[in-house]
Amino acid sequence: MDNAATSFPKPPGVKEAMIHFMDDVGANPGRSRHDQSMEAARIVEGTREALAVLFNIPNPNRIVFTLNSTEALNTVIYGVLNEGDHVVMTQMEHNSVIRPLRHLEASGIITVSVAPCDRMGFCDPREIGRLVHPNTALVALNHASNVCGAIQDVVAIREAIGDVPLLLDVAQTAGAVPVDVQAMGVDFLAFTGHKALFGPQGTGGLYVRDGLSIRPLKRGGTGSVSESEQQPEFFPDLLESGTQNNVGIAGLGAGVRFVLDTGVETIRRHEMELLQTFVNGLKKLAGLTLYGPLKPEAQAPIVSVTFDKALPDGLQMSFGGCGGRSVPATFESVHPQEAGTILTERYEISVRVGLHCAPLAHKALGTFPDGTVRFSPGYFNTMQEVEIAIEAIRTIAEKINITGD
Repeated sequence: MDNAATSFPKPPGVKEAMIHFMDDVGANPGRSRHDQSMEAARIVEGTREALAVLFNIPNPNRIVFTLNSTEALNTVIYGVLNEGDHVVMTQMEHNSVIRPLRHLEASGIITVSVAPCDRMGFCDPREIGRLVHPNTALVALNHASNVCGAIQDVVAIREAIGDVPLLLDVAQTAGAVPVDVQAMGVDFLAFTGHKALFGPQGTGGLYVRDGLSIRPLKRGGTGSVSESEQQPEFFPDLLESGTQNNVGIAGLGAGVRFVLDTGVETIRRHEMELLQTFVNGLKKLAGLTLYGPLKPEAQAPIVSVTFDKALPDGLQMSFGGCGGRSVPATFESVHPQEAGTILTERYEISVRVGLHCAPLAHKALGTFPDGTVRFSPGYFNTMQEVEIAIEAIRTIAEKINITGD
């Protein structure tokens, strides 16, 4: 149950596509005219086209491949912003956004405003709009929190910020929640391949809306216009220098086709059912605090918990989001690190504990600095596994048989 970090298992076709590339293709696309190179190009372009279908991107060539969403986000941040620019980000952002923005801010190049989020992880679109200045050059938005799963209202935020370019991080939603760049008004879309797209690690990409300019994060060989000593200005070559992770892109293409064949709505429905069962089971437990909307229709399949004896300050509600639980706990709290060790060693349940590379999100949720225990079921999890997890959490919350006594 650590699919928010990386999905596992992968559909069989992913491994088969990668083996085919290694055994039967093995060439560099766009560099040669022999059969293997042409086949490699078809595989890479096929993946690009499948992604365009998934995200409703009108021109597949506006998609460039990266190693991950971090590289995609950095490409936008360092390739778009200039001295004197202002940026708005939210408390739900990942360090992949926070750290490059703070670096530019510390260097005196840009200024940054942080839009607050509530205890359920939602950002008020009106508040984001109020933070927009005349020199605001970018709004960076995490589509769904990797801590509590809260899904932001992208359309409302798009309306609130006017014409300011919108960078949307869909690391947690691509493949798991419908994403339509045209309907959402997205200017830059950063995605990773190894989560709900079911691709291998080391794959990801960036969509840049037609008409927007961006400086490359790196420059070098592209296999095109080799007579020029300057970087090509056309997509995707502008942002794709050097030999890519082509065997990984082959696997990513198979993962994306699995998503398209299965249907994002089918995947979403199954994960919402898992999430609903999980939340309903946890609500019955004492000694537990849940974080996030606790409403499957409003969140990605991510639930963070802490084993507490008291609600965070100011939270007295039941089941209404962050802090909801059935009855006050009467036991000493269990640290997230300890709980994670118990889940792994005694129950063979894989989870993520700590701050999840999102310190501002934990400050918003009131879980900084210790963090939470994060459960993130995926499409290949079953209801039986969810029930097993609920029972394991119950034993930790009640401290039953944890030490073997």
